[in-house]
Amino acid sequence: MKKVLVTGGAGYIGSTLVGLLLNKNYRVTVIDNLSFGGESLLGYWHHPNFEFFKLDITDSKSIHSLFETHSFDAVVHLAAIVGDPACSKQPILAKIVNYEASINLIEISMKHKVERFIFASTCSNYGKMLETEGYVDEYSPLAPVSLYAELKVKIENLILDNLTKSDEFCPTVLRIATVYGLSPRMRFDLTVNEFTKEVVLDRELEVFGEQFWRPYCHVYDVSRAILLVLESSKEKVAYNVFNVGETTENYQKKMIVEEIKKFIPNAKVKYIHKEEDPRNYRVSFEKIKKELGFFITKKVPDGISEIIEVVKKGIIKNPDDRKYYNS
Repeated sequence: MKKVLVTGGAGYIGSTLVGLLLNKNYRVTVIDNLSFGGESLLGYWHHPNFEFFKLDITDSKSIHSLFETHSFDAVVHLAAIVGDPACSKQPILAKIVNYEASINLIEISMKHKVERFIFASTCSNYGKMLETEGYVDEYSPLAPVSLYAELKVKIENLILDNLTKSDEFCPTVLRIATVYGLSPRMRFDLTVNEFTKEVVLDRELEVFGEQFWRPYCHVYDVSRAILLVLESSKEKVAYNVFNVGETTENYQKKMIVEEIKKFIPNAKVKYIHKEEDPRNYRVSFEKIKKELGFFITKKVPDGISEIIEVVKKGIIKNPDDRKYYNS
């Protein structure tokens, strides 16, 4: 039975991934500082293959101790200050968590001969496309325009270019599209989720820069992609980078609104036009499809539909609660 350490396992992606791993008979250890609570893990608490430690990824001594007492076949590194706004609010902490702690975790993993290491990066690294009619891919130049993306690029460069390649260590970088959909640790500060929530609650939705492009991927499919990389041959994924998403799922913000209107035709929307946006990119996801056989199972309308349902039925009673927001 393979043993996987998931950092940030109580988070939006992590809490979804943990369920998939347990269903595939992995032994899963989660570490998280529970800055957004730990209720997302309650459904796994009594699973015989689940283990949790309340640890901060910046606590180097405790991380070292964990690796001294546990052996892991793989590390999925999700723990981070996530998103541009959150990093902008806490820039010093962001550098410590997203950069210094990540380097430390990579070094510890190599020292303890962890076979697989997956680093969760972001498509935000592409910044603003030069050719607005085309698509960026894994070979396109990176142009980070935020601290969040800058720190992700630094760790990418370490993994892909600066580590001495070894057959014993198999690291993979995943540049993840903007995520949406239901998760045990729900978020309503993500575009699809936020837009849908506002409309369901019969508020006027304000949309800034409706013409700018982003790629989107359901949190369940992102978790499936991580699992796929864990189970792919080393030759395909070692010291490699993959965009995670689907090429047909690039949307302008206005296009997302139009999808929401198919469910709620009387949606009240106010567009606030912006000529400049530091991030504007359409991403190709053909590499992960061709090389690993990855296909999504959900599209943006599916995410809209499930958000509408849980808000309308009161499954989530107060989607404005700050616990659903990263910043």
